[in-house]
Order: sequence, then C-alpha cells, then structure tokens
Amino acid sequence: MVPFIQERAPTMAIHSKGRSKVQELYDACSTVFSGKEGFPTLKQIRWLREILDNMEPVDVGIDGSRSPVDEPSIASRDGLILGQALTQITYVHIHECDDFSMGVFCFPAGASLPLHDHPGMVVLSKVLYGSVSVKSYDWFITPSSRPRKGGLAKVVADDWVLQAQCKASVLFPRRGGNIHSFTALTPCAILDVLAPPYSDELGRLCTYFSEIPIPSLPRFSILEEIDLPEDLVVAGAPYLGPELILDPDFDGLY
Repeated sequence: MVPFIQERAPTMAIHSKGRSKVQELYDACSTVFSGKEGFPTLKQIRWLREILDNMEPVDVGIDGSRSPVDEPSIASRDGLILGQALTQITYVHIHECDDFSMGVFCFPAGASLPLHDHPGMVVLSKVLYGSVSVKSYDWFITPSSRPRKGGLAKVVADDWVLQAQCKASVLFPRRGGNIHSFTALTPCAILDVLAPPYSDELGRLCTYFSEIPIPSLPRFSILEEIDLPEDLVVAGAPYLGPELILDPDFDGLY
C-alpha cells in the first residue's frame, strides 16, 4: 500500500469536446498504435507530442506543486497523489494493452533509473513537473543475438536536462536515444507512452546496462548488459486521474 492517497473527489481538467486530456491522449494512442503494423508517421508523432505538451500533473491525478505537507501522516490532498512527498521512485499505471501503455514515473530528488533499453518500441515522454537529467545512447553496431547484450554505442544525449516547460521527447527502436537513464535533479514526474509495451512473452524485455567510456572516442561507450540492479526499487501507486472510457469499437480520430 502506498501511503500517499487521500480519498477525496479530485477536480480534473477537461479538454476539447468534453474529454479529459488523458482521454484525448488515450484516444490518439488508440488511433495511431492499435492494430497497426510498422511505425507511426511524423505527422502522427507531432499530433501525439502536441497532446502530451498540454498535459499537466493534475490531468493524471497528481499534485506536482511545491506546497509543504502540514502533517507527515497526510501526504496528499484533494484526491491527488502528492508527487513531491514520494520518497522512492513510484510508477502510476494508467493503461496497458497489446499495442501501447501509458503511465507516470514519479521521482524524489536524486533518484535514478539506470541505463535501460526499449526493444522495438516508440517511446514518447513528457516531464510534468520538476527537472531530470537524461543520458542516452543508440547502438552504433547492433548487438548480436547472444545471451547477453553488449557492444559499441554512440552518445545521443549527455546530461540533457528536461523540465516541465520542455516539449515531449520521442525515441525510436534504432534512433533518438533508445537506451537511456534518468537522474532526478528535483522531485519530478515523467509521463510515458510506450508502443508497444514491454512483454516477456513477445521478447520485449527491459535490459539494463553498464557503460564503459572510450577515452579515444569521446562520444562512444561500450555498453554491457547487467542484471537488474539490486538497489532499484519501484513502488506502485493507483491511478487517481479521470476515468478512461475504453471503447472496443473505437475506430480512431485521425
């Protein structure tokens, strides 16, 4: 149980045509990703990024303000998760289907998510509050299908600082920084859309890496697969944002 919830009815932002912003994001993701082969077009990516750029913490049931907590035993208010009161990395699961997932990672200041990959995925990310440092790589030489991944990778971003005012970022299976790590500079939250989501059954496993810089090649490192770090603990928290209407007959808006 996550002790950061107060059961009170939240007031959420409503967007176009009476839909909540998170509903708009879900509908757009369904249009772009559901039952589709191949990757989205640049026009579709721009559409999704525009929606993400308008998202705020309250739209996904999180209070990202800096207001102090009056009592240590009460770490939320107005029915929202008080993000800045969380003391460990916490994942708020919004939705997952075969084609995409939506969720929010909340970080306390100084917390890190180690270097990891997103095999065969398109990932869109939006910082909702706070700031985070990102380091990312793409494979320069694609690793062979040996038991443990590893090989030469090129730096895409080195200590790139993302903040709430920044535009949503996007990565692709072979470019854009598919292998990345996060370090929270302040308490922060990142809304992620993964398409398709991780799946052990379908071979889309999350792999973690160590990095070995190459002094003679400043923008390159050797990445070596490592086991799941023992000190990596991600708590779960319930989604308290607007209810999603999941329409099995939804035929898209795009």
